[in-house]
Amino acid sequence: MTSICGMQSLKFENAPYLKGWASVAGKKEGEGPLGNLIDQIIEDPYFGQESWELAEGRFMKQAAMLAISKADLHKKDIRYAFAGDLLEQNTATFSGMKELGIPLFGLFGACSTVGEAMSLAAMSVAGGFAKHSLAIASSHIGSAEKQFRFPLEYGNQRPLSATWTVTGSGGFIVSKEIGPVKIQGITTGKIVDYGMEDPMNMGACMAPAAAEVIYQHFVDFGSKPEDYDAVYTGDLGEVGKKILLHLLRENGYDLSKVHGDCGIEIYENETQDTHSGGSGCACSAVVLASMIIPKLIDGTWKKVLFVPTGALMSKTSFNEGENVAGIAHAIFLEGVR
Repeated sequence: MTSICGMQSLKFENAPYLKGWASVAGKKEGEGPLGNLIDQIIEDPYFGQESWELAEGRFMKQAAMLAISKADLHKKDIRYAFAGDLLEQNTATFSGMKELGIPLFGLFGACSTVGEAMSLAAMSVAGGFAKHSLAIASSHIGSAEKQFRFPLEYGNQRPLSATWTVTGSGGFIVSKEIGPVKIQGITTGKIVDYGMEDPMNMGACMAPAAAEVIYQHFVDFGSKPEDYDAVYTGDLGEVGKKILLHLLRENGYDLSKVHGDCGIEIYENETQDTHSGGSGCACSAVVLASMIIPKLIDGTWKKVLFVPTGALMSKTSFNEGENVAGIAHAIFLEGVR
């Protein structure tokens, strides 16, 4: 059973579980603080392919196969896949998933896509429509820069507010069968537009959406920051983190003692020259699989609010001078002991 909870949330009475998960990432991510926790590091940024886009698809395929294998399942056991990336028409998703033969819902939520995917996968399992579903997202520094900013070969200068797109993918098997982590509930975010126009300062663009969905989650569930061991946003980076904490403090919630950000965790910003931190669909997905879930399993944390964040823009919207709005989705995770 599932209960509608407040204005934007669902509370799962028979909560689905995370049964398998996997992270695959590139060389730069492997050199970061979480490198030894990531399941597989791929040194070749092309992953043996002829383009950045095909390489990203292969990262996704590899993460999917690893997650399925770690759940002790087979491709035929997965009823639905909910998957997405940053590229036009989900280029990486379709190239990566086409050989797996899993019924697919292609998604776009910018860097929040893994939160959207996990929400829908949890709803499919909790609603009795699937026994096992796959939630997965990917990104790639080469394909993202080529589409949204300047190709890497251009060698343009990046402002200090900029983030570095994570190359990799994170995949998760959401299951009716018992696993070590429960998805207790979800809070679906709204599009929030504060009039930001700078695509090189995505943390500032996304922070208001993160603040909105976290605030609404607390209201809907009747909870407060201290009820969670950690509240992890997706990829606000150093700039967005400050804005988020300020906005929530103005609304009566002090998140400073429990807040973490996946974009800050994945790189050592000073030595790896990533400026404000990491971003991309793979940022929060890789950190969830490599760091957050293991801490829920070993008992370091009991309850985590996982909040992937996304900056909603395209080449068209940027060239037409439109604002960069944000969206975020909250997933309430609890370790099973």
